[in-house]
Amino acid sequence: MTLVPGSRLGPYQIVSALGAGGMGEVYRARDTKLNREVALKVLPEAFALDPDRLAASSAKRRCWRR
Repeated sequence: MTLVPGSRLGPYQIVSALGAGGMGEVYRARDTKLNREVALKVLPEAFALDPDRLAASSAKRRCWRR
C-alpha cells in the first residue's frame, strides 16, 4: 500500500515517505487527534496475515510507546 502526502489513514495525515524495504513502508505522518508527528509502518499483506509477525510487531509498538 503506497501512500501519498496529504492522504489520510485513520487519524493520521501522511506527510512524506521515510523508507521502504522487505518489512514494509515507513511514513512520516501527523496524528490529527493528538497533534503530534509520528512514524507509521505499513506492513506487506503477507506479514499482516501472519499471526507470529503481527505479534512481533505489536511487541515493538508497545516498546516504542514507553
